[in-house]
Amino acid sequence: MDQKTALIVDDEPDIRELLEITLGRMDISTLSAANVASAKLLLAENDFDFCLTDMNLPDGNGIELVQHIQRERPHLPVAMITAHGSMESAVEALKAGAFDFVSKPVNLELLRHLVDTALNLPPLNTTGEAKGAAPPTLLGETQTMKTLRSQILKLARSQAPIYISGESGSGKELVAKLIHEEGPHHDAPFIPVNCGAIPGELMESEFFGHTKGSFTGAVSDKEGLFHAANGGTLFLDEVADLPLPMQVKLLRGIQEKAIRPIGGQKEISVDVRILSATHKDLAAEVEAGRFRQDLFYRINVIELKVPALRERHDDIPALAADLLTRMADEYQTTQPELSEEALASLHAYHFPGNVRELQNILERAMTLCENDVIRIEDLALTGSSEFVPVESPVDEPLSEPIDSDADQDTDGQEVTVSQDVLPEDGESLDSYLEDIEKNVIVKALEATRWNKTAAAKKLGITFRALRYKLKKLDLE
Repeated sequence: MDQKTALIVDDEPDIRELLEITLGRMDISTLSAANVASAKLLLAENDFDFCLTDMNLPDGNGIELVQHIQRERPHLPVAMITAHGSMESAVEALKAGAFDFVSKPVNLELLRHLVDTALNLPPLNTTGEAKGAAPPTLLGETQTMKTLRSQILKLARSQAPIYISGESGSGKELVAKLIHEEGPHHDAPFIPVNCGAIPGELMESEFFGHTKGSFTGAVSDKEGLFHAANGGTLFLDEVADLPLPMQVKLLRGIQEKAIRPIGGQKEISVDVRILSATHKDLAAEVEAGRFRQDLFYRINVIELKVPALRERHDDIPALAADLLTRMADEYQTTQPELSEEALASLHAYHFPGNVRELQNILERAMTLCENDVIRIEDLALTGSSEFVPVESPVDEPLSEPIDSDADQDTDGQEVTVSQDVLPEDGESLDSYLEDIEKNVIVKALEATRWNKTAAAKKLGITFRALRYKLKKLDLE
């Protein structure tokens, strides 16, 4: 294997020597420059695999050098050395195209990890398509989607924090996962977390972990999400839902690349790439005082916008076909076809719920259609912006014949549905109705001695619909 070569640019001889020794022990040869002009000469005369430059140089700054390399050697990863606590400089460098940054005094362990990451970057891909033989998971041939895929491949080479904006259901988590999978640490953990789903009192423990006995109920040590994602990617979905006190702690963890578990005596270094997303207008949240401006600038180094489905209607046929194929495989049933009228109706629909809504519509239509053909009436498009997702059991009544008191089967057994009990405090309506649906299906199966065909007939739904519900409710 050929020895790698790095360019070190710093005007302080002691720091240059320290960096040369550190990289030399990693079997990396080095050339050094004390200013921007010398660095440009070395770049013109040599091939490098990595560049490490200081921010402040006698004849300019590192930003100028980063921009020069972006123009002349776009494949060459550059890391910036910044002053301690100078996050503005770090963010400026990342926006200019730097791969990552390291703060003074240089933490050699973090530096070695950074260099390893840079040297394992995938080759610069200009085709806009994912690597490997598998088809891209982000489907669509509109120019908008081709541009998005190209941006993903480019951003995967950087360690810059990325803010993924877009409407609910547009595929922000999928974009985050693709950025991770196309990066140098695709084998490392990808940890998605919904910030709005963690109770406030547990949030610090969930993110940073805790030590045994640090609070009531802490019966053992627990590693947090940052530690679990070490070396990989932490995806903060619905980041706007973080409470302000947690935003302060998160900002410190991101800036210092170190965390302290609750009850811990020392900080633990972590190398985690931060991707974040929300369907809210984060700038408006900052204006309203609900989101810290310093955290906003830290996670929003690069913004990547995911288009709404209505902005790429021409992708609907391919998306629909792929979704139906996957659902048929999952539920082990025949894949239905979309009639021309149904496809035209989908093309004209505005999809306020985006790709997730398309999936829900098709999932529901697949359970209702006859003769494996989805017709326009199976889609049940309302023509309004309101949409009840398929997960809600009220989408498809279990059956009209089931009486609220009892339904007598051929063996004289009853299937009863009680309607006089309200959900318990804190229980969602969807969860409550799902429990009722599960209970009724189980009773129908028991009454027919687990004959699915007879149970489906008893419930007034198709055999395909029953199979779908058994799969969805984990009753198989």
